[in-house]
Amino acid sequence: MTITPTELEHERPPVGAGDAADLAAPPAQPSGGRVLRALRHDVGAVLSASYIGLVVLMAVLAPLIVTVSGWSPYAFDQSAIDPNLGGVPVGAWGGMGSSHWFGVEPGSGRDIFARIVYGARVSMTIALAATALTTVLGVTFGLLAGYFGGRVDQVISRVMDFLMAFPALIFMIAVLSALPAGNRGGLLVVVISVFGWPYLARIVRGQTMSIARREFVEAAQASGASGAAVVFREILPNLRSTIIVMVTLAVPGYIGTEAGLSFLGVGVVPPEPSWGQMIASSVTWYSVVPTYFAIPGLFLFLLVLSFTVLGDRLRAVIDTGEAR
Repeated sequence: MTITPTELEHERPPVGAGDAADLAAPPAQPSGGRVLRALRHDVGAVLSASYIGLVVLMAVLAPLIVTVSGWSPYAFDQSAIDPNLGGVPVGAWGGMGSSHWFGVEPGSGRDIFARIVYGARVSMTIALAATALTTVLGVTFGLLAGYFGGRVDQVISRVMDFLMAFPALIFMIAVLSALPAGNRGGLLVVVISVFGWPYLARIVRGQTMSIARREFVEAAQASGASGAAVVFREILPNLRSTIIVMVTLAVPGYIGTEAGLSFLGVGVVPPEPSWGQMIASSVTWYSVVPTYFAIPGLFLFLLVLSFTVLGDRLRAVIDTGEAR
């Protein structure tokens, strides 16, 4: 049977107002409630979030916690170490007991539990502050480069390439070694952020270039909206999922960076406690007092792993939601 063009036109579904609205609508974003419900049924995400919450609680309530434990992170307990053995803690497992829950530092007698608690405050403060500053810089410059393009994109992209070409760790060590020791936490935040923002900016730039060609952005431009209004009202909300995932995955990297710099002696200045600094101090004692090395190492490992697992699970849930 032959189908005439007229009959074919009658069989073709008409394009209605609803279809045009769908073309001009922004891409669907998974709701926060649906993401939380999905994560609640994920054992890995729940365990990771629980451990992160525990560390954050330790950091916030550090003064109260050490009051309960009975030891300041800066107090020396000479009775807990044996001077005849070079400062080895008295008792098994590095001096663990009712007085010192995690034992004491060899040589000084400082309480490890108190220093772990205050070390959590230092690590989380620096990592979260660096993540916040990196996010602001990365999102801002990524949006500008991706939306405006042209010379703006060229300048920002060359700056990103310049910073990403540097051996960041070596340059951080050099800069921090040359700067005064005062306010080392603030310096760490600035230095980490300077070398961290290009990685987020590059991803935001690519996403922005893709979204800027969508129909709903063109509709906003045609309606006379300014460039700033299009960027912050139309494009930025649709980058929410990407930014959340990138931020979650950035935190463990900055925690590890702070610990590594402190381990190398250019991070947090003693006697302020830091997990990386404690691991560095334990290197000469690990064969005699292995708990001194294992405890801060375990706390650091679990925190980095928890953020990594949570970020990975979050990305999987968001990607599934967007695919739907």
